[in-house]
Amino acid sequence: MEAQSHAVPSADGPTLGSLPVEPLLTAEFDVDPGAVYERLRGTYGPVAPVSLMGVPVWLVLGYTEVTEVLRNEDLWRRDVRYWRARAEGRLPRAWPLLAGYEVRQMMFMDEEEHLRARRTHHSALSPFQDARSPEGWELRAAVARYADELVGMLAAESGAVGFADLGAQYTRPLLLMVTSKLFGCPVELGDELVMDLWRMLDGGSESGAATGRALGAFTRLAAHRRALPGDDLTSYMLLANPGLTDEQLGRELFMNAVYLNDITGNMVLNTLLEVLRGNATVRRSLSAGQLGETVDRAALANPPVANMCFRFAARDVRLGNVWVRAGDAVSPSAAAAHRDLLAISSSHLVGSTVSTRAHLGWGAGPHQCPSAARELGGMIVTTAVGRVLDHFVRAELTLPPDQLPWRSGPVVRGLRLLPVRYRLGAPVAEAKAPESGLLAALRKFMFGGR
Repeated sequence: MEAQSHAVPSADGPTLGSLPVEPLLTAEFDVDPGAVYERLRGTYGPVAPVSLMGVPVWLVLGYTEVTEVLRNEDLWRRDVRYWRARAEGRLPRAWPLLAGYEVRQMMFMDEEEHLRARRTHHSALSPFQDARSPEGWELRAAVARYADELVGMLAAESGAVGFADLGAQYTRPLLLMVTSKLFGCPVELGDELVMDLWRMLDGGSESGAATGRALGAFTRLAAHRRALPGDDLTSYMLLANPGLTDEQLGRELFMNAVYLNDITGNMVLNTLLEVLRGNATVRRSLSAGQLGETVDRAALANPPVANMCFRFAARDVRLGNVWVRAGDAVSPSAAAAHRDLLAISSSHLVGSTVSTRAHLGWGAGPHQCPSAARELGGMIVTTAVGRVLDHFVRAELTLPPDQLPWRSGPVVRGLRLLPVRYRLGAPVAEAKAPESGLLAALRKFMFGGR
Protein backbone atom coordinates (compact mmCIF):
# COMPACT_ATOMS: atom_id res chain seq x y z
CA MET A 1 0.00 0.00 0.00
CA GLU A 2 1.32 3.42 -0.91
CA ALA A 3 1.68 6.08 1.76
CA GLN A 4 -1.42 8.26 1.81
CA SER A 5 -1.32 11.69 0.22
CA HIS A 6 -2.77 14.52 2.26
CA ALA A 7 -3.63 18.17 1.95
CA VAL A 8 -2.09 20.97 3.99
CA PRO A 9 -3.81 21.06 7.40
CA SER A 10 -6.01 23.96 8.30
CA ALA A 11 -4.24 26.76 10.14
CA ASP A 12 -6.81 26.85 12.95
CA GLY A 13 -5.61 23.77 14.78
CA PRO A 14 -2.26 22.32 15.92
CA THR A 15 -0.79 19.21 14.29
CA LEU A 16 0.83 16.31 16.12
CA GLY A 17 4.26 17.26 14.90
CA SER A 18 3.90 20.84 16.12
CA LEU A 19 3.08 19.99 19.74
CA PRO A 20 5.34 18.92 22.60
CA VAL A 21 4.32 15.46 23.80
CA GLU A 22 4.68 13.94 27.27
CA PRO A 23 5.18 10.22 27.95
CA LEU A 24 1.95 8.39 28.77
CA LEU A 25 3.46 5.37 30.53
CA THR A 26 4.85 6.95 33.68
CA ALA A 27 4.92 6.05 37.37
CA GLU A 28 1.91 8.35 37.80
CA PHE A 29 0.03 6.41 35.11
CA ASP A 30 0.86 3.08 36.79
CA VAL A 31 -0.62 4.29 40.08
CA ASP A 32 -3.62 6.30 38.84
CA PRO A 33 -4.29 6.36 35.08
CA GLY A 34 -7.61 8.11 35.68
CA ALA A 35 -5.82 11.14 37.11
CA VAL A 36 -3.55 11.24 34.04
CA TYR A 37 -6.56 11.13 31.69
CA GLU A 38 -8.20 13.98 33.59
CA ARG A 39 -5.05 16.10 33.56
CA LEU A 40 -4.59 15.56 29.81
CA ARG A 41 -8.24 16.39 29.19
CA GLY A 42 -7.91 19.58 31.25
CA THR A 43 -4.84 20.63 29.28
CA TYR A 44 -5.78 19.65 25.73
CA GLY A 45 -9.47 18.80 25.62
CA PRO A 46 -10.90 15.50 24.30
CA VAL A 47 -7.82 14.65 22.17
CA ALA A 48 -4.29 14.89 23.58
CA PRO A 49 -0.80 14.41 22.12
CA VAL A 50 1.24 11.84 24.04
CA SER A 51 4.41 9.86 23.58
CA LEU A 52 3.99 6.09 23.64
CA MET A 53 7.42 4.54 24.16
CA GLY A 54 8.99 7.33 22.19
CA VAL A 55 6.37 7.53 19.42
CA PRO A 56 3.94 10.50 19.27
CA VAL A 57 0.26 9.52 18.95
CA TRP A 58 -3.09 11.16 19.58
CA LEU A 59 -4.83 9.79 22.69
CA VAL A 60 -8.61 10.17 22.28
CA LEU A 61 -10.21 10.88 25.67
CA GLY A 62 -13.78 12.05 25.01
CA TYR A 63 -16.62 9.54 24.73
CA THR A 64 -18.10 11.31 21.69
CA GLU A 65 -14.73 11.43 19.92
CA VAL A 66 -13.86 7.81 20.78
CA THR A 67 -17.14 6.49 19.39
CA GLU A 68 -16.70 8.67 16.30
CA VAL A 69 -13.31 7.07 15.62
CA LEU A 70 -14.58 3.54 16.28
CA ARG A 71 -17.64 3.83 14.04
CA ASN A 72 -16.23 5.58 10.95
CA GLU A 73 -14.14 2.97 9.13
CA ASP A 74 -13.93 5.08 5.97
CA LEU A 75 -12.01 7.76 7.83
CA TRP A 76 -10.27 5.81 10.60
CA ARG A 77 -8.37 2.78 9.29
CA ARG A 78 -6.98 -0.24 11.14
CA ASP A 79 -4.42 -1.34 8.53
CA VAL A 80 -0.94 -0.49 9.85
CA ARG A 81 0.17 0.36 6.31
CA TYR A 82 -1.76 3.65 6.64
CA TRP A 83 0.60 4.75 9.44
CA ARG A 84 2.69 7.55 7.96
CA ALA A 85 5.50 7.34 10.54
CA ARG A 86 5.95 3.65 9.72
CA ALA A 87 5.84 4.22 5.96
CA GLU A 88 8.45 6.96 6.26
CA GLY A 89 10.74 4.87 8.47
CA ARG A 90 10.42 7.18 11.48
CA LEU A 91 9.56 4.58 14.13
CA PRO A 92 12.32 3.74 16.62
CA ARG A 93 14.28 0.65 15.82
CA ALA A 94 12.64 -2.42 17.40
CA TRP A 95 9.73 -0.36 18.79
CA PRO A 96 8.12 -2.86 21.22
CA LEU A 97 4.51 -2.64 19.99
CA LEU A 98 5.24 -2.89 16.27
CA ALA A 99 5.54 -6.68 16.20
CA GLY A 100 1.94 -7.05 17.34
CA TYR A 101 0.61 -4.47 14.87
CA GLU A 102 2.34 -6.20 11.97
CA VAL A 103 0.60 -9.53 12.58
CA ARG A 104 -1.69 -9.57 9.56
CA GLN A 105 -5.03 -10.71 10.99
CA MET A 106 -8.66 -9.60 11.17
CA MET A 107 -8.13 -6.86 13.75
CA PHE A 108 -5.83 -4.97 11.38
CA MET A 109 -7.80 -5.31 8.16
CA ASP A 110 -10.25 -2.91 6.52
CA GLU A 111 -13.30 -3.02 4.24
CA GLU A 112 -13.93 -6.19 2.20
CA GLU A 113 -10.86 -8.02 3.51
CA HIS A 114 -12.07 -7.37 7.04
CA LEU A 115 -15.64 -8.41 6.22
CA ARG A 116 -14.47 -11.72 4.72
CA ALA A 117 -12.45 -12.47 7.85
CA ARG A 118 -15.42 -11.59 10.09
CA ARG A 119 -17.68 -13.94 8.11
CA THR A 120 -15.17 -16.75 8.63
CA HIS A 121 -15.07 -16.08 12.37
CA HIS A 122 -18.84 -15.80 12.68
CA SER A 123 -19.39 -19.06 10.80
CA ALA A 124 -16.79 -20.93 12.86
CA LEU A 125 -17.98 -19.55 16.20
CA SER A 126 -21.72 -19.93 15.60
CA PRO A 127 -21.98 -23.61 16.64
CA PHE A 128 -20.42 -22.73 20.00
CA GLN A 129 -22.64 -19.68 20.44
CA ASP A 130 -25.85 -21.70 20.24
CA ALA A 131 -26.54 -23.34 23.61
CA ARG A 132 -28.84 -25.84 21.88
CA SER A 133 -26.15 -27.19 19.54
CA PRO A 134 -23.94 -30.10 20.69
CA GLU A 135 -20.85 -27.88 20.50
CA GLY A 136 -22.48 -25.03 22.39
CA TRP A 137 -23.89 -27.27 25.11
CA GLU A 138 -20.58 -29.08 25.56
CA LEU A 139 -18.57 -25.85 25.78
CA ARG A 140 -20.91 -24.36 28.38
CA ALA A 141 -20.78 -27.54 30.42
CA ALA A 142 -16.98 -27.58 30.14
CA VAL A 143 -16.59 -23.99 31.38
CA ALA A 144 -18.73 -24.74 34.45
CA ARG A 145 -16.93 -28.05 35.03
CA TYR A 146 -13.49 -26.47 34.77
CA ALA A 147 -14.52 -23.74 37.22
CA ASP A 148 -15.76 -26.38 39.67
CA GLU A 149 -12.54 -28.38 39.24
CA LEU A 150 -10.42 -25.34 40.04
CA VAL A 151 -12.43 -24.56 43.16
CA GLY A 152 -12.17 -28.24 44.09
CA MET A 153 -8.40 -28.11 43.71
CA LEU A 154 -8.30 -24.98 45.85
CA ALA A 155 -10.29 -26.77 48.56
CA ALA A 156 -8.00 -29.81 48.39
CA GLU A 157 -4.78 -27.78 48.50
CA SER A 158 -5.71 -24.93 50.84
CA GLY A 159 -8.80 -26.09 52.70
CA ALA A 160 -12.38 -24.90 52.93
CA VAL A 161 -11.18 -21.74 54.68
CA GLY A 162 -8.04 -19.98 53.58
CA PHE A 163 -6.36 -17.56 51.20
CA ALA A 164 -6.24 -17.58 47.41
CA ASP A 165 -5.26 -15.48 44.42
CA LEU A 166 -8.31 -15.55 42.16
CA GLY A 167 -6.06 -14.57 39.26
CA ALA A 168 -3.35 -17.23 39.35
CA GLN A 169 -5.43 -19.94 41.05
CA TYR A 170 -8.71 -19.51 39.23
CA THR A 171 -9.13 -17.08 36.34
CA ARG A 172 -5.93 -17.61 34.39
CA PRO A 173 -6.00 -21.43 34.49
CA LEU A 174 -9.73 -21.41 33.72
CA LEU A 175 -9.25 -19.39 30.53
CA LEU A 176 -6.29 -21.55 29.52
CA MET A 177 -8.42 -24.69 29.92
CA VAL A 178 -11.25 -23.14 27.90
CA THR A 179 -8.82 -22.14 25.14
CA SER A 180 -7.42 -25.68 24.95
CA LYS A 181 -10.96 -27.05 24.68
CA LEU A 182 -12.28 -24.51 22.17
CA PHE A 183 -9.22 -24.53 19.89
CA GLY A 184 -8.88 -28.33 19.89
CA CYS A 185 -5.30 -28.35 21.15
CA PRO A 186 -3.69 -31.80 20.81
CA VAL A 187 -1.43 -31.03 23.76
CA GLU A 188 -2.08 -28.58 26.52
CA LEU A 189 -1.26 -24.95 26.00
CA GLY A 190 1.37 -23.99 28.52
CA ASP A 191 1.13 -21.19 31.03
CA GLU A 192 4.21 -19.75 29.31
CA LEU A 193 2.13 -19.13 26.18
CA VAL A 194 -0.31 -17.01 28.19
CA MET A 195 2.67 -15.10 29.56
CA ASP A 196 3.84 -14.49 25.98
CA LEU A 197 0.45 -12.98 25.14
CA TRP A 198 0.85 -10.69 28.17
CA ARG A 199 4.37 -9.73 27.05
CA MET A 200 3.13 -8.82 23.59
CA LEU A 201 0.33 -6.59 24.90
CA ASP A 202 2.49 -4.94 27.57
CA GLY A 203 5.04 -3.87 24.98
CA GLY A 204 8.18 -4.65 26.96
CA SER A 205 11.60 -5.57 25.64
CA GLU A 206 10.51 -9.18 25.14
CA SER A 207 7.36 -8.39 23.14
CA GLY A 208 8.84 -9.12 19.71
CA ALA A 209 10.21 -12.53 20.68
CA ALA A 210 7.02 -13.36 22.60
CA THR A 211 4.88 -12.55 19.57
CA GLY A 212 7.01 -14.81 17.39
CA ARG A 213 6.80 -17.73 19.83
CA ALA A 214 3.01 -17.43 20.14
CA LEU A 215 2.52 -17.24 16.37
CA GLY A 216 4.68 -20.32 15.93
CA ALA A 217 2.61 -22.29 18.45
CA PHE A 218 -0.70 -21.42 16.78
CA THR A 219 0.65 -22.09 13.27
CA ARG A 220 1.61 -25.60 14.41
CA LEU A 221 -1.89 -26.04 15.85
CA ALA A 222 -3.42 -25.00 12.50
CA ALA A 223 -1.31 -27.58 10.65
CA HIS A 224 -2.29 -30.28 13.15
CA ARG A 225 -6.02 -29.63 12.79
CA ARG A 226 -5.79 -29.46 9.01
CA ALA A 227 -4.45 -33.02 9.12
CA LEU A 228 -6.77 -34.19 11.92
CA PRO A 229 -9.95 -32.07 11.99
CA GLY A 230 -12.32 -32.20 14.95
CA ASP A 231 -15.29 -30.39 16.51
CA ASP A 232 -13.31 -27.29 17.44
CA LEU A 233 -12.87 -23.68 16.41
CA THR A 234 -9.65 -24.34 14.49
CA SER A 235 -11.27 -27.02 12.33
CA TYR A 236 -14.44 -24.99 11.80
CA MET A 237 -12.43 -21.99 10.61
CA LEU A 238 -10.86 -24.23 7.99
CA LEU A 239 -14.31 -25.45 6.97
CA ALA A 240 -15.54 -21.87 6.68
CA ASN A 241 -12.52 -20.81 4.63
CA PRO A 242 -10.52 -23.75 3.21
CA GLY A 243 -8.20 -21.32 1.45
CA LEU A 244 -6.57 -20.22 4.72
CA THR A 245 -2.92 -21.20 4.95
CA ASP A 246 -1.53 -22.54 8.21
CA GLU A 247 0.20 -19.19 8.76
CA GLN A 248 -3.00 -17.19 8.13
CA LEU A 249 -5.05 -19.41 10.43
CA GLY A 250 -2.30 -19.30 13.05
CA ARG A 251 -2.51 -15.50 13.05
CA GLU A 252 -6.29 -15.57 13.57
CA LEU A 253 -5.98 -18.11 16.39
CA PHE A 254 -3.33 -15.87 17.95
CA MET A 255 -5.74 -12.92 17.97
CA ASN A 256 -8.55 -15.03 19.42
CA ALA A 257 -6.23 -16.37 22.13
CA VAL A 258 -5.26 -12.82 23.15
CA TYR A 259 -8.88 -11.87 23.61
CA LEU A 260 -9.92 -15.13 25.24
CA ASN A 261 -7.08 -15.34 27.76
CA ASP A 262 -6.11 -11.78 28.52
CA ILE A 263 -9.10 -9.60 27.69
CA THR A 264 -11.83 -12.00 28.84
CA GLY A 265 -9.72 -12.93 31.87
CA ASN A 266 -9.45 -9.26 32.80
CA MET A 267 -13.21 -8.91 32.52
CA VAL A 268 -13.68 -11.82 34.93
CA LEU A 269 -11.26 -10.33 37.46
CA ASN A 270 -12.61 -6.80 37.09
CA THR A 271 -16.14 -8.06 37.73
CA LEU A 272 -15.05 -10.00 40.80
CA LEU A 273 -13.17 -6.94 42.05
CA GLU A 274 -16.23 -4.70 41.74
CA VAL A 275 -18.23 -7.23 43.79
CA LEU A 276 -15.51 -7.66 46.41
CA ARG A 277 -14.81 -3.97 46.84
CA GLY A 278 -18.45 -3.35 47.73
CA ASN A 279 -19.57 -1.40 44.65
CA ALA A 280 -23.16 -0.64 45.68
CA THR A 281 -24.69 -0.60 42.20
CA VAL A 282 -22.92 -3.85 41.30
CA ARG A 283 -24.24 -5.51 44.46
CA ARG A 284 -27.76 -4.28 43.69
CA SER A 285 -27.68 -5.85 40.23
CA LEU A 286 -26.37 -9.08 41.78
CA SER A 287 -29.12 -9.14 44.38
CA ALA A 288 -31.64 -8.74 41.54
CA GLY A 289 -30.19 -11.81 39.83
CA GLN A 290 -28.79 -9.77 36.93
CA LEU A 291 -25.30 -11.22 36.50
CA GLY A 292 -25.01 -9.92 32.94
CA GLU A 293 -25.81 -6.43 34.20
CA THR A 294 -23.12 -6.86 36.86
CA VAL A 295 -20.56 -7.66 34.15
CA ASP A 296 -21.63 -4.56 32.19
CA ARG A 297 -21.26 -2.36 35.26
CA ALA A 298 -17.75 -3.72 35.88
CA ALA A 299 -16.80 -3.14 32.22
CA LEU A 300 -18.01 0.45 32.51
CA ALA A 301 -16.05 1.02 35.74
CA ASN A 302 -12.86 -0.66 34.51
CA PRO A 303 -12.77 -1.75 30.83
CA PRO A 304 -10.39 -4.68 30.16
CA VAL A 305 -8.92 -2.89 27.11
CA ALA A 306 -8.10 0.53 28.53
CA ASN A 307 -6.62 2.02 25.36
CA MET A 308 -7.72 0.39 22.13
CA CYS A 309 -5.53 -0.46 19.18
CA PHE A 310 -4.51 2.39 16.90
CA ARG A 311 -6.59 3.78 14.11
CA PHE A 312 -4.94 5.76 11.31
CA ALA A 313 -6.50 8.79 9.67
CA ALA A 314 -7.24 8.14 5.99
CA ARG A 315 -7.15 11.90 5.31
CA ASP A 316 -6.71 15.16 7.17
CA VAL A 317 -9.55 15.65 9.64
CA ARG A 318 -10.53 17.67 12.68
CA LEU A 319 -11.12 15.59 15.81
CA GLY A 320 -12.16 17.43 18.93
CA ASN A 321 -10.14 20.62 18.87
CA VAL A 322 -7.04 19.27 17.08
CA TRP A 323 -6.08 18.65 13.48
CA VAL A 324 -5.22 15.02 12.68
CA ARG A 325 -3.17 14.59 9.53
CA ALA A 326 -3.56 11.66 7.14
CA GLY A 327 -1.53 8.77 8.48
CA ASP A 328 -1.44 9.98 12.10
CA ALA A 329 -1.99 7.28 14.73
CA VAL A 330 -4.81 7.75 17.22
CA SER A 331 -5.44 5.56 20.26
CA PRO A 332 -9.10 5.57 21.39
CA SER A 333 -9.13 5.30 25.18
CA ALA A 334 -12.12 3.32 26.44
CA ALA A 335 -11.07 3.99 30.04
CA ALA A 336 -10.99 7.76 29.55
CA ALA A 337 -14.19 7.69 27.47
CA HIS A 338 -16.02 5.86 30.25
CA ARG A 339 -14.93 8.49 32.77
CA ASP A 340 -16.24 11.11 30.37
CA LEU A 341 -19.54 9.25 29.96
CA LEU A 342 -20.03 8.90 33.70
CA ALA A 343 -19.28 12.59 34.24
CA ILE A 344 -21.67 13.68 31.49
CA SER A 345 -24.48 11.37 32.60
CA SER A 346 -24.02 11.59 36.37
CA SER A 347 -27.26 13.47 36.87
CA HIS A 348 -29.57 10.97 35.17
CA LEU A 349 -27.86 7.84 33.82
CA VAL A 350 -25.46 6.48 36.43
CA GLY A 351 -26.93 3.31 37.84
CA SER A 352 -29.29 2.90 34.89
CA THR A 353 -29.30 0.17 32.28
CA VAL A 354 -28.80 2.77 29.55
CA SER A 355 -25.43 3.84 30.92
CA THR A 356 -24.05 0.33 31.42
CA ARG A 357 -24.94 -0.73 27.89
CA ALA A 358 -22.97 2.23 26.57
CA HIS A 359 -19.69 0.64 27.70
CA LEU A 360 -16.98 -0.05 25.12
CA GLY A 361 -15.72 -3.31 26.61
CA TRP A 362 -16.48 -5.14 23.36
CA GLY A 363 -15.56 -2.20 21.15
CA ALA A 364 -17.98 -0.42 18.81
CA GLY A 365 -18.54 0.07 15.10
CA PRO A 366 -17.39 -2.21 12.26
CA HIS A 367 -14.46 -3.61 14.26
CA GLN A 368 -16.29 -4.44 17.49
CA CYS A 369 -16.10 -8.05 18.59
CA PRO A 370 -18.24 -10.25 16.28
CA SER A 371 -21.62 -11.03 17.82
CA ALA A 372 -20.81 -14.72 18.23
CA ALA A 373 -17.57 -13.82 20.04
CA ARG A 374 -19.41 -11.36 22.31
CA GLU A 375 -21.98 -14.02 23.21
CA LEU A 376 -19.27 -16.54 23.98
CA GLY A 377 -17.19 -14.05 25.94
CA GLY A 378 -20.22 -13.00 27.97
CA MET A 379 -21.07 -16.64 28.68
CA ILE A 380 -17.53 -17.38 29.90
CA VAL A 381 -17.42 -14.30 32.14
CA THR A 382 -20.85 -14.84 33.69
CA THR A 383 -20.14 -18.55 34.25
CA ALA A 384 -16.73 -17.88 35.80
CA VAL A 385 -18.09 -15.19 38.12
CA GLY A 386 -21.26 -17.12 38.87
CA ARG A 387 -19.39 -20.25 39.97
CA VAL A 388 -17.32 -18.20 42.43
CA LEU A 389 -20.50 -16.71 43.86
CA ASP A 390 -22.02 -20.20 44.07
CA HIS A 391 -19.08 -21.83 45.87
CA PHE A 392 -17.71 -19.05 48.08
CA VAL A 393 -19.81 -18.39 51.15
CA ARG A 394 -17.47 -15.51 51.99
CA ALA A 395 -14.65 -13.79 50.13
CA GLU A 396 -12.98 -10.53 51.07
CA LEU A 397 -9.95 -8.71 49.71
CA THR A 398 -6.74 -9.06 51.71
CA LEU A 399 -5.42 -5.76 50.32
CA PRO A 400 -7.15 -2.39 50.15
CA PRO A 401 -8.46 -1.86 46.59
CA ASP A 402 -6.08 1.06 46.03
CA GLN A 403 -3.08 -1.17 46.86
CA LEU A 404 -3.83 -3.94 44.38
CA PRO A 405 -1.06 -4.35 41.76
CA TRP A 406 -2.06 -3.62 38.15
CA ARG A 407 -0.55 -4.09 34.72
CA SER A 408 -0.92 -0.58 33.32
CA GLY A 409 0.48 -1.07 29.84
CA PRO A 410 -0.21 0.78 26.58
CA VAL A 411 -3.30 -1.34 25.83
CA VAL A 412 -4.47 -3.41 28.80
CA ARG A 413 -5.06 -2.48 32.42
CA GLY A 414 -5.47 -5.72 34.28
CA LEU A 415 -4.97 -7.02 37.79
CA ARG A 416 -1.75 -8.91 38.40
CA LEU A 417 -3.45 -10.75 41.26
CA LEU A 418 -6.70 -10.69 43.21
CA PRO A 419 -5.90 -11.91 46.75
CA VAL A 420 -8.82 -12.96 48.93
CA ARG A 421 -9.59 -14.57 52.24
CA TYR A 422 -12.36 -17.08 51.59
CA ARG A 423 -14.71 -19.65 53.07
CA LEU A 424 -16.22 -22.30 50.81
CA GLY A 425 -19.69 -23.70 51.13
CA ALA A 426 -20.62 -27.32 50.45
CA PRO A 427 -17.64 -29.59 49.72
CA VAL A 428 -16.43 -29.52 46.13
CA ALA A 429 -14.90 -32.64 44.65
CA GLU A 430 -11.28 -32.27 43.60
CA ALA A 431 -10.62 -32.74 39.90
CA LYS A 432 -9.15 -36.05 38.86
CA ALA A 433 -6.18 -36.15 36.48
CA PRO A 434 -7.96 -38.27 33.79
CA GLU A 435 -10.78 -35.69 33.67
CA SER A 436 -8.42 -32.80 32.95
CA GLY A 437 -4.74 -33.44 32.34
CA LEU A 438 -4.16 -29.73 31.90
CA LEU A 439 -5.39 -29.12 35.42
CA ALA A 440 -2.67 -31.36 36.82
CA ALA A 441 -0.08 -29.63 34.62
CA LEU A 442 -1.17 -26.24 35.97
CA ARG A 443 -0.76 -27.27 39.61
CA LYS A 444 2.82 -26.01 39.79
CA PHE A 445 1.74 -22.54 38.68
CA MET A 446 -1.26 -22.43 40.98
CA PHE A 447 0.28 -23.83 44.15
CA GLY A 448 4.00 -23.24 43.91
CA GLY A 449 4.90 -26.61 42.46
CA ARG A 450 3.23 -28.87 45.02
